[in-house]
Amino acid sequence: MAQASADDLLREGAARHARGEIAMAERLYRRVLKLRPQDANALNLLGVAARQRGDIATALSLSAEAVARNPGSPVFLANRGGTLAEAGRLEEAAQALRAALAIRPADPMALRNLGQVLCALGDAAAAIEPLRRATTLAPATPEPWIALAHALREVGQDGAAEAARRALAIPGLDPSLADQARFLLAALGAEAAPDRAPAAYVRDLFDLYAPRFDEDLQGRLGYRTPALLAALVARAGFATGRVLDLGCGTGLSGLPLKPMATRLEGLDLSPRMLAEAAKRGIYDALHEADLLAWLPTRRGGFDLVAAADVLNYLGDLAPALTAIAAALRPGGLAAFSIEKGADAPYALGNGLRYRHDPAHVEALARAGGLTLLAREETALREEKGVPVAGVLFVLRRV
Repeated sequence: MAQASADDLLREGAARHARGEIAMAERLYRRVLKLRPQDANALNLLGVAARQRGDIATALSLSAEAVARNPGSPVFLANRGGTLAEAGRLEEAAQALRAALAIRPADPMALRNLGQVLCALGDAAAAIEPLRRATTLAPATPEPWIALAHALREVGQDGAAEAARRALAIPGLDPSLADQARFLLAALGAEAAPDRAPAAYVRDLFDLYAPRFDEDLQGRLGYRTPALLAALVARAGFATGRVLDLGCGTGLSGLPLKPMATRLEGLDLSPRMLAEAAKRGIYDALHEADLLAWLPTRRGGFDLVAAADVLNYLGDLAPALTAIAAALRPGGLAAFSIEKGADAPYALGNGLRYRHDPAHVEALARAGGLTLLAREETALREEKGVPVAGVLFVLRRV
């Protein structure tokens, strides 16, 4: 039997890849590279597969090599741009995507990726044009409509709600994308606010944000909630014990908790946030899960559960406070921040986070088995140059 040629292997690998058989596709691409070590298509596709598996370091290396072999390929440049974006190298991502679009301007995926990168860079106004082009070229694809809705909302232009509704009208819309579109409509006041932000939205938001999270919050936003919360915990009399950093992110919130932890664990929805947290070397364990699903599995497991800027992605706090109380030993402490609201138990703001009435939060905490030890009003951070009013709570499990 004749040995398969490099071209045959590449075609078979692409077909397997399209069917979701990533491991087999990777094996076939590697066989191509044994026969043709400089094959740019195999390098590019192997990079795409690595990115799909979450191996961003390998994907970056392979996409760079593919572009080096064929710098005029819009496909390779677009993949390079998407990979750089996932790695948080946003300026480089925008450059690669613009280079791809200069060669192939009618690529809706590259246009959408460029728009999302520009939004992540804080230039939502510049994102609108490529996102509009993406929706024109691919009107039956929901992601560009949702991205356009976010960009229009960010700059305060009309049309955000209409773009979200266009996404919702697409037949066979994935439920997680439908949830995101409805959540955006709720933030715009066009629908009732759900009980919480969609988990997929929060995970994707912080996956993209992870590489620049610390620099952005500590620099541009003047973020200081973790230190203020830890200080309030110390003044409430907590010395040391088993500590859970709920919504630990990159571990920025864990730094002031570490000195009071005999064991420090972190929980977060975002795998890329957790990867950044692991680099700090301060956690004894890290867990990727939704807090409402995970906390009930650790009944009585902690002496302190701390949540800095986490509960603002939940509307109805009753399930979360009950779950936090259950995860504490008797006498253990819960410490968390909220963004301060009034006139309603909770409200979804235009910034896609919930604000809560502090008195209502106290009532929910009491109902969940927590008694108030300390409460402090503070500015959590700045947003567009304006302090964000918040409240810090420390409560004891009865």
